[in-house]
Amino acid sequence: MPTAPAPMNDEEARTRLLDAAEALFYAEGIQAVGMDRIRTESGIPLKRLYRLYPSKESLVTAYLERRDRRWMASLSAAVAAGRADPVGAVFEWLAQWFSEPDFRGCAFLNAYGELGAGPAGVLDVVRRHKAELRALLAGIAGPGREGLAEQLLLLVEGATVVAALEPGPGAAVRAREAAYVLMQVGGGIHAAAE
Repeated sequence: MPTAPAPMNDEEARTRLLDAAEALFYAEGIQAVGMDRIRTESGIPLKRLYRLYPSKESLVTAYLERRDRRWMASLSAAVAAGRADPVGAVFEWLAQWFSEPDFRGCAFLNAYGELGAGPAGVLDVVRRHKAELRALLAGIAGPGREGLAEQLLLLVEGATVVAALEPGPGAAVRAREAAYVLMQVGGGIHAAAE
């Protein structure tokens, strides 16, 4: 006689909910996807969904937090592997990301664009993600070169926005060329503005 499958624990249910939320929110937008759709795609009953994530804001926040951890870990690993040319490693990683078939821009900027300064939890995750990216770029720029780090951040963000409209590696390649110029001048451009 076959044994009944073990009941799903909360961790597995959370993973299924977050997988469904990430796929749907990133592809279609946060406001376009309701909790009932997340329930259907994940196979998790609505009652359990709301027990694990009492509001859509809590689910969106959890989705963005998980995406931030994975995204930053992947980019950081690429930079560590490309120690001889960390700037090139950043933009090579971006070129690969921009070429993925499901690329739809920055999930954090997309969330902010949809929700604005609305849900505090979501806004906190967006700000924290951008601060982590800025810190990574500051480490690449080196001590005392905060202006250069800010310029690199603008190149990363700008390339991401352009790639959302024109998928493929082109925006990352062009941004990398600009980053190399900035690195050569030592971030001297910022000195005139400060």
